[in-house]
Amino acid sequence: MLFFDFFREPPYAEPIKDEAVVKKTYKHFRLRMFYACFIGYIVFHFVKKNLAVAMPAISRDLGYTNTELGVLGASLYLTYGIGKFVNGILSDSSDVRKFMPTALFLSAIANLCFLASTKLITPGEFTFFGLPSATILLWLLAFFWGANGWFQSGGFPPIAKTLSYWYSNPERGRVWAMWSTSHQFGVMIAVWMSGYLISKLGWEWAFIVPSILCIICSIWLYDRLRDRPQTIGFPDIECYKGTVTESCEVEEDTRSYFQIYKESILCNKVMWLLALSYIFVYVIRYGTEDWFVKYLVEFKNNTDLLSSSKLSVLAGAGIFGVMAAGTISDTLFKGKRAPVNIIYLVGVVLSILGLCFAPAHMHWLDFVCAAAIGFFTGGPQMLIGGLCAIEASSKKVASAATGFTGVFGYVGAVISSVGTGVVVDKLGWNGAIGFWVSSAIMCILICLILLKKEYAKKA
Repeated sequence: MLFFDFFREPPYAEPIKDEAVVKKTYKHFRLRMFYACFIGYIVFHFVKKNLAVAMPAISRDLGYTNTELGVLGASLYLTYGIGKFVNGILSDSSDVRKFMPTALFLSAIANLCFLASTKLITPGEFTFFGLPSATILLWLLAFFWGANGWFQSGGFPPIAKTLSYWYSNPERGRVWAMWSTSHQFGVMIAVWMSGYLISKLGWEWAFIVPSILCIICSIWLYDRLRDRPQTIGFPDIECYKGTVTESCEVEEDTRSYFQIYKESILCNKVMWLLALSYIFVYVIRYGTEDWFVKYLVEFKNNTDLLSSSKLSVLAGAGIFGVMAAGTISDTLFKGKRAPVNIIYLVGVVLSILGLCFAPAHMHWLDFVCAAAIGFFTGGPQMLIGGLCAIEASSKKVASAATGFTGVFGYVGAVISSVGTGVVVDKLGWNGAIGFWVSSAIMCILICLILLKKEYAKKA
């Protein structure tokens, strides 16, 4: 098929014989691949998090309820969760140089189509086959935002492939930790930019400008990225670094892939506990990220720009939370992750309650609480669905383990998006606070069970 031919992995190139050239250019390309993946993933957030900032203005202009706005958010998370699995399989045998830029380009197009829909159909003006135009527009918006979610899910898999092929086993963890902060940087920049554009030009520009930037970045990524090292004449990274290859593990473990997957994931009680707890982590994460601006605008009478500024602080603090969680669990708790997750989740509860009870005029306290929420959600997000999942399974199914917890995480994202909207419409914003706090408490209870198992295992 033409589709698969276009994305097909390029063949290996003739190996470069000059070791001096290899040493010099290999280092250059490794850095180039890292910063391209880092910047590219930041830019992906420009056309993902803009809706969260634009929701108050969209609600005012189009007259949608919080429940209806929750449907839009859920459409992205539903397709993202499914797409993460499907695109993960496709990207394993696809050219990184084409796959990632194409996903970013199409995500930008989906954003522009989302905006165009609001210009073609005006709520209240006509009906179509007996359906109100507002309903038709809502489902059209949900379709394009869901399409955006599918294309967004094509951003992470080629990055995972890139970091695996260009960085050896002993350095991959450190490199992965540095790259993972691109999410927080992306959210921070995206919400600040969207808030500024909305305050100066209107909410439509929060979709136009980011889309243009993404199209430009997709062209830049095509120039910067390459596929595996061997496709441009370099040796395999494990051979180049002189490290033990992952093939050694295959020789020691004679089980089939399905056997390892079944025993390490499907029949592993710890994995199911991690997956269940990850649902609640994502309820908190996307509840606070996606509804934060609307909460401040409606509950505390903040402006769109001030609210988005507070949200950018939340995202920025998450960078430090992610880095600190790994360091603390490695050093203070000697590799035990459950104690850190529990401490962080208690911090989440206190931070959310602090935001709720902070007087509306004390903006500095909102900034502090926002930073604390970002800091404390960053740890469990990175640990539970990533490092904990890998350590609870096998290296042979490390990607499958993170994919397994990731699917459950986006189930939580859908629940968060729709659930928060429904709760706000029925019970008000205090109901949303209760929803998020209850999710954190449920996650703490599961982590207490994991704590017991962790100490029993390492005793």
